[in-house]
Amino acid sequence: MSDVVILGAGIHPFGRFDTSYEEIGSYAAAAALADAGVAWKDIQAAYLARMYLPATSGARILRRLGSTDIPIVDVEAACASGGVALRQAILAIRSGEADLVMVLGTEKMPRGFMDPRMIYAPWQIEMGMSLNPSYWSMRARRHMHEFGTTDLHIAKVAYKNHRNSVHNPNAMYQKEFSLDEIANSPLVCDPIRRLEICAPNDGAAAVIVASKERAAKLGGNPITIAACCHSIARFSADFRCPADSMSATANNPGPTEVTGHMAYERAGLGPDDIDCFEVQDTDAFCEVEIYEELGLCGLGEAGRLIDEGTTEIGGAKPVNMSGGLISKGEPVGASHLGQVVEIVSQLRGQSGKRQVEGAKVGLAHVLGAGGNCAVTILKR
Repeated sequence: MSDVVILGAGIHPFGRFDTSYEEIGSYAAAAALADAGVAWKDIQAAYLARMYLPATSGARILRRLGSTDIPIVDVEAACASGGVALRQAILAIRSGEADLVMVLGTEKMPRGFMDPRMIYAPWQIEMGMSLNPSYWSMRARRHMHEFGTTDLHIAKVAYKNHRNSVHNPNAMYQKEFSLDEIANSPLVCDPIRRLEICAPNDGAAAVIVASKERAAKLGGNPITIAACCHSIARFSADFRCPADSMSATANNPGPTEVTGHMAYERAGLGPDDIDCFEVQDTDAFCEVEIYEELGLCGLGEAGRLIDEGTTEIGGAKPVNMSGGLISKGEPVGASHLGQVVEIVSQLRGQSGKRQVEGAKVGLAHVLGAGGNCAVTILKR
């Protein structure tokens, strides 16, 4: 897939805003166009990743840039929506249908826990199976039981991400917390606490994707897409919603392991070749588990990885330099593309105090409802 590149990237800060989703989305789209040095009239197709927005939102957002005759398609795959939209753009370019495409992710989320009616059957809601932290906490407790992972390990992940967020102007929360503040914050669902969990919010991110040939003519600072993979968990491989049953031990293997393997194989790379990672941390334990599932360490070894500081910005395998979803918040349609924008910034050496020195290869990962998982690997 090295024949497709990201030519430009743009982002609207993540947070809570009084502005409309059209305004938020068009801001990120215009920023990506400016970064790529191309005009909206040159774009041949566009894809919008979203989950909570109304039908034809892509067209409503992008009409603000001007009316054209191009196809504009809305894409939804839960938290993996941005990865699926990016993959569609890549396929359009590789098919020869287009050589310059916009991928945009935009969301305005309802406050509080995500509306369970979006992804659960009524009977599951009535049984109390519809709140995200219930299955997050089950996985955490099982991991703690089997491998000796502790509350402190989980708190250390949140501590790292909050500390990284101080240097990210696009994060919703840009504040460092002490380990004591995190460990003593209100309990949401044992063992997960308030400062170890992300908040749904508003935001947008966009990239301009081009064939390598078109990019060579346009110039700029292109970043190669080494892999962009999406898969959905096999039955019982993961108990994420909608849940017909819940088990903390179901692994056949899980969606992150499957999709990560696909991405590594297509890129011709392994976890030791990746210089920086942006991964799903809807809660801090989720990031702990992903270390193992993406191969940063062996099964049950995440606690050691955390204690050794391996995933710090100055460590051997930096994770969530942006502050992660714990600090940025999670506007679902924009979350993966927000990760991609961060990786582009890292590979260009433009991330300031959160920069990973010498970063040449980066990986972005999301996982959500229905076992939808997307993994994108970029390199310069």
